[in-house]
Amino acid sequence: MPLVVGVDSSTSACKVQVRDAESGEVVATGRAPHPATNPPCSEQDPRDWERAFAVACAEAGVPGSHAPVAIAIAAQQHGLVALGADGEVLRPAKLWNDTESAPDAQALLAELPPAAWASACGSVPVPSFTITKLRWLLRCEPDTLRSTASIMLPHDWLTFRLTGRPTTDRGDASGTGYWSPRESRYRYDLLGLVSPTFDWESALPDVLAPRDVAGEWVGAVGIVGPGTGDNMAAALGLGLKSGDLALSLGTSATAFTVSEEPSADPTGTVAGFADATGRFLPLVCTMNASKVITAIARMLGVDEEGLGKLALEAPPGAGGMVLVPHLEGERTPNRPGASGTLTGIRADVTPAQLARAAFEGVVCNLLEGADSLVPDPWPTQRRVFLAGGGARNAAFRRVVADLTGQPVVVPLDDELVACGAALQAAAVQLGRGFAEVSEAWDLGSGEIVEPDPTVDHRSIRAQYAAALADAVN
Repeated sequence: MPLVVGVDSSTSACKVQVRDAESGEVVATGRAPHPATNPPCSEQDPRDWERAFAVACAEAGVPGSHAPVAIAIAAQQHGLVALGADGEVLRPAKLWNDTESAPDAQALLAELPPAAWASACGSVPVPSFTITKLRWLLRCEPDTLRSTASIMLPHDWLTFRLTGRPTTDRGDASGTGYWSPRESRYRYDLLGLVSPTFDWESALPDVLAPRDVAGEWVGAVGIVGPGTGDNMAAALGLGLKSGDLALSLGTSATAFTVSEEPSADPTGTVAGFADATGRFLPLVCTMNASKVITAIARMLGVDEEGLGKLALEAPPGAGGMVLVPHLEGERTPNRPGASGTLTGIRADVTPAQLARAAFEGVVCNLLEGADSLVPDPWPTQRRVFLAGGGARNAAFRRVVADLTGQPVVVPLDDELVACGAALQAAAVQLGRGFAEVSEAWDLGSGEIVEPDPTVDHRSIRAQYAAALADAVN
């Protein structure tokens, strides 16, 4: 049977899946960690990603006992990889959750108003986006920028290490702040706001179409697909259709849907990304998810599973306690220097209430942005998916179902990014459409969590909105 490999090079680890290209059956897996990061300065050496990729592949028997016919790499979005003329890394990559470029985001907005940015590239600059990190490089390390010959995103760089060819895809490119999903082209005029003299055109990779071949895997057998960003790959792994809503809880939290038309939100809440299939992926991202649960669990002396059990002992609404979980700054709303706030604490406070407030705070924080993706009230005919590492926690499952008031589908495969990358590899190799491969792989199914009809989710969400307004003001 022909085998394909999907790679998820995330903030925390590299995960590899080997799948049967025809059926989608998982044949082998591998995993290796990445170095931990600590925002506001969040950086990783790209060579550590390559080492983790090699370890994860070896664990999965790739390319030894499992020789793939195709491979595709998905990775964390937005990160800045700067290479010299010799193709070597010049400095550690600045990641999506690095907020040191907050002043640079503000400076770019002073050059061009939010509505003009949204019209030009689908999104309004925040510190996560690559263009702000380029301006940070000019401001803080001008010699490094002068020495830069190639600018890549994390998935671009890993694909380049396999093929020797600098490429990207429309999905990941759409998260840079200098590529237009609507026009399908780089916006060099936006990059000119960073530096009018730098040779941007020669430094940027070719943007491949959804089923283009990036090249051959040098030193191994198999073609290399275009790859994409992690959120775009997750949408592939879910078999997401127009109108579906995905909520993903991992290091960060995202809410996204697939659209036939590009979006441009001048408020900056919704990022108007492209997807990996030729359509569009309007998305909301919050920075604080799993780290919030880890922090509160540490405070209470339990592990994350134990915190989930505690949370389910408390009533919905946590007895009026509200956590605004902006522990390491926030992207949505744009509060790069923020910290968390806890309100509604009373003398009879319990650990269970604090645990519940942590889970509800993370979910409410994401839903505040997700409201911009869907009409109010949310239509009951849409499918709502819960993905990411948080989907394994029973407390998150319960809180998401209760606070959306919707049945929630929890996919059977919790490595959706690697699955989506493998699906892309299969579509490229087999010459088939993404929907056809997705159907053959039976994606989009899973456990259904029904909401508790007695929970007043509107009241809980209003309580959170009030606490958020106080924190912002």
